[in-house]
Amino acid sequence: MSSGGTGRAMNSSRGCISVVVAILCGVMATHFAWSQEDASSAHGQAKDRARIVISQPLSKLDGDHLKAILVEVNYGPGEASSPHSHPCAVIGYVVAGALRTQVEGQPEKIYKAGESFYEAPNGVHLVSANASSTEPAKLVAYLICDHDAPLSIDVAGSVHSKGSSR
Repeated sequence: MSSGGTGRAMNSSRGCISVVVAILCGVMATHFAWSQEDASSAHGQAKDRARIVISQPLSKLDGDHLKAILVEVNYGPGEASSPHSHPCAVIGYVVAGALRTQVEGQPEKIYKAGESFYEAPNGVHLVSANASSTEPAKLVAYLICDHDAPLSIDVAGSVHSKGSSR
């Protein structure tokens, strides 16, 4: 392949990455702009309706095989997932309730509605659970993949359903 072809392929990869990042930013910004209610705007006071919730550099990705997946995860009161990992990078946003989580090597954390987090590929979730025994919790997970893989893998080795991020 000529150097011109290589340059075009590299530019195509960069372009794909830029498109995916732009789409994710647009989806997230639109979601937050629509979901915010601001009583002061009814009185004519202007307020920014969108905010950057998280900005995270991603590991090196193969730009020719990028795919973004948006998954809604619902935990009933007291529900939890078995230990697992995700082969792709994950950006999570808690929509409702509170999520208790721990990735191997990190302290356990509780994320409440409106909070977000980043998980590097292949981190082992020792804990992924609803923090409440009385209220449901909802999480939206954006998975950024550059290869075909199941969304979630049991740490024991069995694969979770391709449609489930839990």
